[in-house]
Amino acid sequence: MLPTVIEPLRLEWSNAQAAAGTLASEGKTDEAVAELLRFHHRLCTVRVLDPACGSGNFLYVTLEHLKRLEGEVLNALDELGHRQTGLALDGTRADARGGETVDPHNLLGIELNPRAAAIAEVVLWIGYLQWHFRTRGDVNPPAPVIRDFQNIENRDAVLAYDRVEYVTDEHGVPVSRWDGETMKVSPVTGEKVPDETARKPLERYVNPRKATWPEADFVVGNPPFIGNKRMRAALGDGYVEALRSAWLEVPESADFVMYWWHYAAQLTRRGALERFGFITTNSIRQSFNRRVLEPHLADKKQPLSLVFAIPDHPWVDTADGAAVRIAMTAATSGKQTGSLRLIANESPGNDGDVVIDIRATQGTIHSDLRVGADIGTARPLSANSFVASRGVTLVGKGFVIRPEQTQNVIDAGAHLKRFVTGRALAQSSEDMSVLDFFGLDEQELRRRSPAAYQWLFDRVRPERLQNNRESYRKQWWVFAEPRSRFRKASANLRRIILTPRTAKHRFFLFAESSVQFESEIVGIALDDASALGVLSSSAHVVWAVASGGTLEDRPRYQDGACFSPFPFPDLQAADKFSGPIGVAVVNADGSAGKTQSFGEYPSDRIRTLAEQLDAHRKRQQAAHPGLTLTGMYNVLEKLRSGEPLTPKERVIHEQGLVSVLRQLHDELDEAVLHAYGWGDLLPLLRVAHGNQAPAEGSTREDAKRAFDEAVLERLVALNAERAAEEARGHVRWLRPEFQNPAASGRTPEQAGLVPDAVDAGEGDEGDAAAAVPVAAAKPAPWPKDPVEQVRAVADVLASSPVPLDAEGIAARFSARGPWKKRLPQLLAMLVALGRAREQDGRFEAA
Repeated sequence: MLPTVIEPLRLEWSNAQAAAGTLASEGKTDEAVAELLRFHHRLCTVRVLDPACGSGNFLYVTLEHLKRLEGEVLNALDELGHRQTGLALDGTRADARGGETVDPHNLLGIELNPRAAAIAEVVLWIGYLQWHFRTRGDVNPPAPVIRDFQNIENRDAVLAYDRVEYVTDEHGVPVSRWDGETMKVSPVTGEKVPDETARKPLERYVNPRKATWPEADFVVGNPPFIGNKRMRAALGDGYVEALRSAWLEVPESADFVMYWWHYAAQLTRRGALERFGFITTNSIRQSFNRRVLEPHLADKKQPLSLVFAIPDHPWVDTADGAAVRIAMTAATSGKQTGSLRLIANESPGNDGDVVIDIRATQGTIHSDLRVGADIGTARPLSANSFVASRGVTLVGKGFVIRPEQTQNVIDAGAHLKRFVTGRALAQSSEDMSVLDFFGLDEQELRRRSPAAYQWLFDRVRPERLQNNRESYRKQWWVFAEPRSRFRKASANLRRIILTPRTAKHRFFLFAESSVQFESEIVGIALDDASALGVLSSSAHVVWAVASGGTLEDRPRYQDGACFSPFPFPDLQAADKFSGPIGVAVVNADGSAGKTQSFGEYPSDRIRTLAEQLDAHRKRQQAAHPGLTLTGMYNVLEKLRSGEPLTPKERVIHEQGLVSVLRQLHDELDEAVLHAYGWGDLLPLLRVAHGNQAPAEGSTREDAKRAFDEAVLERLVALNAERAAEEARGHVRWLRPEFQNPAASGRTPEQAGLVPDAVDAGEGDEGDAAAAVPVAAAKPAPWPKDPVEQVRAVADVLASSPVPLDAEGIAARFSARGPWKKRLPQLLAMLVALGRAREQDGRFEAA
């Protein structure tokens, strides 16, 4: 609410103060009062809308801040000898001299729950009257005290429709479906299955269309936290279908809150709103929600800019008291920089709350809620196509077979496969199998494996017959999402690479290609250890964390965002120019002796280290069954930080040989960076990983941020270079024999060398500011309005890379008359208000 509503209004107030102060110093008291009254009128007529207001908490807090600001304005007027009279709380608003004031009429709301909507209106009046008696003592407000401004609307904020009716069949009988919740005990298996008698009718929304919002200047809110996968269960099939038909431009993968975000962005870009801000879940950074942000931020004619963002913050959901992670964003029209607030540290407070340290960064905020390299511009590369995929989606618990159940499906044969879950990869080994009959029709399955068929018939079919998707019902014996494309990709491989989608630590490992893995794992159909090495390196991990988003507070790996655009190093070029050196000793007779080779090819170095890394982890886990990868990497992180290990962590360190694990990762990082041609980043990485002490005045965290940003900038640039190559027809296939079978037998042309490193660290940093050329811009007309004069001078200071004296500022404007005489007073007012700093006659923005 502060960055969305109050901060821009306070900036306007600062401009008005500076203008009024300047006029007053010139003896123009009446004009100074007029400037303050003009701002007061602006304040009393501003409209703030919360289109999901609940019981009015956001509006109540906004009213409190508006009244505080109004108090400052009235105090300034009082100092100039002007006093306001009356409260003017009638149905129409009085003019500024008639005593208008900020009151509940300034706050607008939309709320679907009628009870909450009624409470919201009362809450606003309570807040207003509390302020009145706090500031005016026993003076009673004019009667009637509470008036009906009709500013809280009880309706849907994103969907309008004429009526809701039940869907009927050709006989006029209402169509229903399983309610999605009620279960019963199966008389055959004794396990819980859907109760087909517990049904709810299907609804149809007649004439669905986009809802409209009342005219407002600012929009703030905390719309419902409902993910796209929960929308049908929470809102009903009919509502979701109507919503998506009305908002065709919003991707179906978007969460419910993004409909509010999209509509507010539309209104802001066309000038109907000045600014908006929402609290959403932190999944706004994930690719399926970024698709809503990106068109607004990237539009060239009417761009939107994020002026404030907190990507990840703890929150307690008022609906059920659950702890969730949220994001906060505020946006306005035009191209502007913003303030990105990142949590530097979280610690438990005394009363069960969380104490948070926040670090602020200024810059252009991208759709992934980052500043710096714009990963959102990275394009999927054909070179990486068709080899990465999420695992299968079962939709039927009966597919999973525990060890003691295998005798019941003994005729499944090779269709009974080892099954791996994301939890099993990271936390503990689970001995589970899965019945995978992809490619068989029902008759063939029953004929070949009657026992397995009956198992699925009794345990999977009841659940699948209640599913909304026809394909899931018809082919109930097959996984809901069998990932047929990935099956082709991995068909001729001995092993594949797996990584959990959601994990505190990002790691990759080899698995036999015959295993089946769940949708919470991403599989990569590459069996060359060099690929495992690159993916396991810090370069790729930094990229994955930045591009993948989070679930709660854990990084999320998405094959589309993390793998598809990632540019692998050109190992062929690296081998060509960085291979082993052959040395021959000259014999006494002058002839060349036996040649000895020193060093190894970069690709071989990466392969060797990756194989050792994979083998090391598996060997230690096999020797210590309770040892988990999460535990090993927790200890590795602790070693890098220099913190002392606890007794439990020391046991993990010894069982996992974590110092060896650390050394393998360090050497792998070095090999991969050299393969990219980015060895200049190694000093930063060594400090970030705790292998070298930071320079005086800096920290390990500073080095990590610098390394991450440098790697991301270079990877984004390399992605653009590779995408341009592919547009010209040159694709660096990862598996050409599979991805490009038409050219089978031909090695893809490797045009170009290892990309040039960014010129980092060259030149004299101390002269950076002096070396920036100041463009000789055409002088702008000097504004006539005093407030605009303040704004113009403040903008000049903010845009200048170096401090300016009064003459330098005056040179930026052109006008006739004695306008320059006012400039010193304006600058003095900006300094007094904390908007500017002055040193030795030169001024800069504060």
